Formats: sequence, C-alpha cells, structure tokens
Amino acid sequence: GAEAAEPVAPRPPVGTWSWAGLAKAASAGAAANGEMEIVFNLDSKLYDGRYANLGWLQELPDPLSKLSWDNAALLSPTTASKLDVTRGDMVTLTVDGRSMDVGVFVLPGVADDVVSLSVGHGRGEAGGKFANADINNYTVPAGGFNAYAVKGAAWFAPVTVKKTTGSYFFVTTQEHGRLDPKVETPFGVVKYERRPHVMEGTTEAYNAKPDFAQIKPLFPLKSLYEEPNERGGQQWGMTIDLNTCTGCNACTVACNAENNIQVAGKDRVAVGRELHWIRIDRYFTGDDENEPESVFQPIACQHCETAPCETVCPVGATSHSPDGLNDMAYNRCIGTRYCANNCPFKVRRFNFFNFAKENHEANELLEMQQNPNVTVRFRGVIEKCTYCTQRISVAKSMAKVNHKDGRVPDGAIVPACAETCPADAIVFGDINDPDSAVSKLKATPRNYAMLQDLNIHARTTFLAKIRNPNPELA
Repeated sequence: GAEAAEPVAPRPPVGTWSWAGLAKAASAGAAANGEMEIVFNLDSKLYDGRYANLGWLQELPDPLSKLSWDNAALLSPTTASKLDVTRGDMVTLTVDGRSMDVGVFVLPGVADDVVSLSVGHGRGEAGGKFANADINNYTVPAGGFNAYAVKGAAWFAPVTVKKTTGSYFFVTTQEHGRLDPKVETPFGVVKYERRPHVMEGTTEAYNAKPDFAQIKPLFPLKSLYEEPNERGGQQWGMTIDLNTCTGCNACTVACNAENNIQVAGKDRVAVGRELHWIRIDRYFTGDDENEPESVFQPIACQHCETAPCETVCPVGATSHSPDGLNDMAYNRCIGTRYCANNCPFKVRRFNFFNFAKENHEANELLEMQQNPNVTVRFRGVIEKCTYCTQRISVAKSMAKVNHKDGRVPDGAIVPACAETCPADAIVFGDINDPDSAVSKLKATPRNYAMLQDLNIHARTTFLAKIRNPNPELA
C-alpha cells in the first residue's frame, strides 16, 4: 500500500512592522527614563571631519537645514516646544556621563524626542585653518560644535537634554532669494506661503492631468520689448528634473571649482553675500509637524530670453549673446546692482569686497587650483551663472574643425553642474534641435518655467516632481 505522507509543519507566523508603533514605543521608553535619543550622523559636507579645512564645504549650505559654517542640535518643532527652546538657544547634552553645550536648530522632519547631531565640526585647530573660519576678521562665531565630545562607540544613544543660558548665531541660506511671503511662526521655524515655484503631484494627479504643471497666468505681463534677440542657429537651454534631484549640492561645488567662485565667510553669508552661482532651495510639503516631505530645486541664472536685468544696466555690462546666453562683461560693470535688483530669481552675486584677495591671503596655493579659462572677479562687479560659456566656446571651436556645418553635436557641451550631478537631473543642449535630449525633455508635459507669467521666457526650465507613495506604507 501507499506510504503515509509525513505531516507538514505549520508555517511560522509572519511579523508585521509598524513605524507608528515603533515611534510610540521609543517615546514611551524615553519618557519613562526622562531621556531622549541622540543620533550622531556623518556630516553631509565634512564627512567625519576629514574635510573640515575646505572652505568651499564649510560655506556650502546643508541640504535640509541650509546651515552654513556650522552644525547644530536638530530638534523637531514638537520637541522644541516641549523643551521650551527655539533657534539659537543653548542646551546641555549629557550622554553616558559626558556633557557638552550645543546650539539648537528647529527643523521639521526630525523625529520627536530625538536629537540629531552631525560629527566633524568644532574641532578647533585640529580641523585646520578654514575649520576655525580663519579667513578674515569674523564678527560672528563659526566652526560649530564637536560632537565627538559626547559620542561614544555607538551612533545613537540615550541623552539628557537641559536648556541652559546663552545663545548661538546660526546662518541659514534658505531665506536668501526667497520670493514667497514670510509667515512668522513660533520656535524659530520660518515658513512661507507657497507659490508655484516647485510643481509636484502624485501619479494619480499626473495620470488624470499630465500637464498639471502648466499654469496659465491670470494676468500675463508684457515685456518691455518683443523678442529682440536672434533665434536662429544653435540656441542653448537647460532642464532640471525635480524628480531625480536629491539636493546633494554636488552641482554647487562643481560650479565653484569650474568658475573660480570665492569663499565669503560666515559673517558675509549672514547678510546674503555668499557667491554661489547655483543655490539649492529646499521646500517642505505637507504639515511641518506631521511627517513632512522635502523637495529640492536648484536655482541658477535662468538665461531669460527677454531678461529684465539687461534692460536696466546703464553701461551694457549684461547683454544677450547670439546663441541665447545672458552674458556678463566684468570689465564694463560699474557695480550699480540694478540688474540684481531687477532679477526676479535673485541669482546675481555682487563682490562687495575683494574676496579673491582674501582667499589668496588665506591660501596662497589657491591660484594653482583655479581654472585659467575663467576670469577671477574683482571688487565691485556682478557675477552669475554663465552656462559654463568657456566650455561652450571650446565645443564651438572644435565643431568648426571637425564638422563641415560647424554645428556642435548633441551632448558635446556639458556644464560643470550637469557633469557632476550623480542623478543626471541636469540636461543641457540645443533647444532649436528637436532631436536633442534637452528638447525632448522640454516637450514633455512635466516641463514648466518659473514665473512664466512675467513673460521673460526662461531658457532653464524644470520637470515637475511626481510622487508615487505606496498607499499601504504612506
């Protein structure tokens, strides 16, 4: 007869995961001990501190907090309210018997009852000359706080947080160049009424209306002049995909290296005088106190076709090139700053001081690093993104030699920001060529231009961000 089948063992139960339950359990445990949790993390710019002596990285704003030259004890608005602290207040952190005083910065998105503190800052002479912000005579403290003073072997640990006396002056660039009306809120959190600079939606919204990013202006403005520039031949333009941009700041650093952009220092950044040609604006989506989501938008000169800056320059220092670039002639600029005042995107930078001389005195070997194909600007002139015009010139010269028609092939010109972007979010090319990569992207329904109701025809456009959250996890 047939052999009896062996009994099959029952399958073990499958566990379920609940983020809400984890947060509740962690908060309950912390409350029982009168403690919170501290999370140490590698700094987004200085790593573990080995890059603290690089002025570019010290001045580079953090992707989320937008802090420049510093780190901070990051707290959620709810935790800040519980501790009765706001931006710049000092608290004492005690971890396993080790204590230090650190400044507080309130940031939406940080978990409640958690302190987030990056390592690598505040190491004094061990960090090097730039780590001490020793470029010029600073009037505000810089350098940050040395998290290694309380960090043990673990990257997270229980911590006791107590408010103490004193305050610390933080510099954040998120408010620089913002066009949204400011709304005052408690605990030092600066909020703005959102304007449609960043277009985003869900896959459901995109499928229902693919061109949701195309907002028709209610009252389109008329330009001071109608299409005065040449439109023939090769015309350059750019797209930036907000769906793939991670806000990593690699484009800003690449632009600094390519275009000899100088370090200004914390006290100058405090009054909006940083010289970065491309800034990364960070926006929060949703309730700031209930799991907000972030979105990043790189902003540089948009190279407007009917540029407001060109019409107000009294000496013609800024003008339009035949291939569509908004050019700057540094030796003609007399520093009126009319162009900066008239720029709706606030992307022009003015050399209030002789930054090149200051940087040379701080590091005499700087000239060995600088790009010889780019002018080093002097005091009293405006500078801005040029689409890496030096690379465009080289490609055009090579095309005259290698191609009978003299046309630059698609992909031959790659600006420094696009070359460095790890997510390929930035694409540059000939917008007159329908087969170019940039033209194909501009033809998609996600493509839109900022402030298009001003009728300035920006050459740099953006691809709207599409979110696709899993409804079972969101």
